[in-house]
Amino acid sequence: MRGFLFLLAGLSATTAFAHDAPSGWQYPSACCSTMDCRKVAQTAISERPQGYIVRATGEVLPYADSRVRMSPDGEYHWCSAAGKAYGKTICLFVPPRAY
Repeated sequence: MRGFLFLLAGLSATTAFAHDAPSGWQYPSACCSTMDCRKVAQTAISERPQGYIVRATGEVLPYADSRVRMSPDGEYHWCSAAGKAYGKTICLFVPPRAY
């Protein structure tokens, strides 16, 4: 029994949990650990020839960057380290690009 409890404690310490976006889809655990992701205004992200620009940090995420993902609800969602307003980008969910 003690081994089982130790195993259970180890799993809970290493398991990452995600949370739901406001529209109901779940942020993947690779991007979010319950506090890193949130919906952001369209003006918080801009598109330039070199990629997406996160205005809060000035980061440039090239269009082919693995952190850039399609947004299931067509809105921008930004996941940053510890959910901080100026944290490094973990994932950026973007709507389909207009051509």
